[in-house]
Amino acid sequence: MRRVLQQLAVAVGVLISAAVPLAAAGAARGLEHVTFIGDSVASSVRDVPSARARLAQGIDLDLEVEPCRRLETESCPPRPPTVLDLVHQLGSQLGPVVVLAVGYNDPEDLYASELADVLDAFATAKVKHVFLLTLRAVRHPYLTMNDAIRAEAAKRADVSIIDWNLYSRSHPEWFQDDGLHLTWSGAIAMATLVNKQLLAAGIAVPGPRVSTASLPAGVGGRPYAARLRAVSGTATYRWSLLGRLPLGLHLQSSGLLAGTPRRADVTGVYTFVVRVIDADDQVGTRKLLLRLRR
Repeated sequence: MRRVLQQLAVAVGVLISAAVPLAAAGAARGLEHVTFIGDSVASSVRDVPSARARLAQGIDLDLEVEPCRRLETESCPPRPPTVLDLVHQLGSQLGPVVVLAVGYNDPEDLYASELADVLDAFATAKVKHVFLLTLRAVRHPYLTMNDAIRAEAAKRADVSIIDWNLYSRSHPEWFQDDGLHLTWSGAIAMATLVNKQLLAAGIAVPGPRVSTASLPAGVGGRPYAARLRAVSGTATYRWSLLGRLPLGLHLQSSGLLAGTPRRADVTGVYTFVVRVIDADDQVGTRKLLLRLRR
């Protein structure tokens, strides 16, 4: 499965590269810059495009994930930069918010001290907040290492825990045969959990939500107009339609639903989904119902 994900990463390389200008645009719009640092477990979030998009919602995301990454001790082959190395390499490009998902390759007896060193390095680099993912405890050392994560979070006001171990406990389908590396659905799950925590902390900008809950009824053969509304997200909004409107009605990108509908069909009831996209390319949808009288 890991090989499949690696092949997928190559296949979607163009898509991932194309996302870079969007991230830069997100920074220009004032989204919080978040650096996500991970090892091979988290690399699936990068390699599955829908997971990457889910994680990036409402933030300016920098994904720094590589197989075999360790905290401080030299990484295993292919020897990517350790987390400490990465802090120095990124310099001012390191986000003021960091999500850290590293530990599966680290020695158990050194993990606590090295995690403390890494958190000290983040503080020196002026990182404002660090989110630590717990390790999926399918092996005993990861229980001890999770204790170290909780101990550091308890000592530092700028450190929060994202409990991946608890969140994933009842979902074996999220994992490959080793119980650690992620399947497609596992990558989506990890991205969703992290983004939810960033939303709850007020770091990620909430995506747009269609606030229009119902539409006024219309009459076939008579002019009709209704304005769709959205909340949250970042203005301006762009609207589109997923489904079929009665003939004669059109949804404009501004959210104006207007036209002169032709005579209603037998039921006079039409259901369709409207979609709103905000300035950060976040998407909200809602199913609406329109009644037309003859």
